[in-house]
Amino acid sequence: MEAIAQAQPNIALVKYWGKRREGSNVPATPSLSITLDSLWTRTRVRFDSAYERDRIVINEKSEPAQLERVARCLDNIRRTTGTQLYADVESRNNFPTGAGLASSASGFAALVAAACSALGSDLDAGSQSRLARMSSASAARSIFGGFVVLDNAGPDPAATQLIGAHEWPLTVVVALTSTKSKSVGSTQGMVQSATTSDFYDAWTNSARHDFTAAREAVLSRDFQALAEISEASCLKMHGVMLSTRPALVYWNGATVEIIHRVRDLRSRGTAVFFTIDAGPQVKIVAEPGAVDAIRHAIADIPGVIDVVPGTLGAGARTITRF
Repeated sequence: MEAIAQAQPNIALVKYWGKRREGSNVPATPSLSITLDSLWTRTRVRFDSAYERDRIVINEKSEPAQLERVARCLDNIRRTTGTQLYADVESRNNFPTGAGLASSASGFAALVAAACSALGSDLDAGSQSRLARMSSASAARSIFGGFVVLDNAGPDPAATQLIGAHEWPLTVVVALTSTKSKSVGSTQGMVQSATTSDFYDAWTNSARHDFTAAREAVLSRDFQALAEISEASCLKMHGVMLSTRPALVYWNGATVEIIHRVRDLRSRGTAVFFTIDAGPQVKIVAEPGAVDAIRHAIADIPGVIDVVPGTLGAGARTITRF
C-alpha cells in the first residue's frame, strides 16, 4: 500500500491572509492562483499494519515538529477512506522549505494525492482539494494546475481549475533572495493580523472585488488588468502584515529593489508584474519571451541568490520515481 505523488507550489495572484473563523481553515477571502512547473514536492506514502504510529521525513531529516500537522492530515484521510492504518511518509522539495515559496501548499497536496492513491481511494480532485485545505488552505489550489480559484463561500470549500496551464502559458520567474525559514509562520501571522491590524477589515472587505476582477481578466486573457489587480492585492496584503502588532516584515532589501526593477522594466514596454507571498521571494509573471529581459534586469541586485525561470504547471499527480 504505497504510492508516490508530485505537486507544485502555487502562487496566489489574488491573495488570502486570514481565516474565516478559528479552527475551520477556511480562508477569510477568496483567492486566485497559478500553479508553477519549476518547483516541486515529491512525497512517498506507505501504509502498513505493522506501523504503530505515523512517521515523517522531510528532505532526509526526521521532522517531529511537522509530525502533528501531518498526522492530522492523515487522520482526515483515514476518516474519509475508512482505513485505520498508520503511514510512513517521506517528502522532499527542490526548493527551500518554509521560506515563502508555498512549500506547505505543494507538500500537503502531494501528501493527500499519494495517500489516497496508496489506499486505492477513488476520491475525485475536488474531494482531495477539501482534504488538502483542511491542513493548508493554499494546498487546496495545488491539487490543480494552471489558473486555480478557491472561493471561500460555503462551509467546506474546494478549489477548482479556472483554465489549464496551456490555455494561457505565461512565464513565471522566481527570484530567490533568502533560503532561511520565516521567523513567523503564516498560520501564526494570520492570527496576529486578524486581531491587531487596523487594516484587516478593509482587506477582507475589498477582496471579493479583486477576486471577481482577476477572474474576468484571466478568462479574457487581459494581462494588463491581471497585472494591476495582482500587484494591488499583493501590496494590500503586505500592508496588513506591516500594520500588524508586532509588524510582520517579510521583505528584505533585495525584495524591494526587485519591485523597482520590475516596475522599470514594465515602463520600458515589457509585459511583466510582481507578486510576493509571506516571505522575501519575488515571483515575476510575464508574457512568454521575457525571461532574458527579467534576468538582465535583476541579475546584479545584491542579495539575489538564484533566478529560476518557468511557466505554469500541472496539478498533483502520482508518479513512479521518488
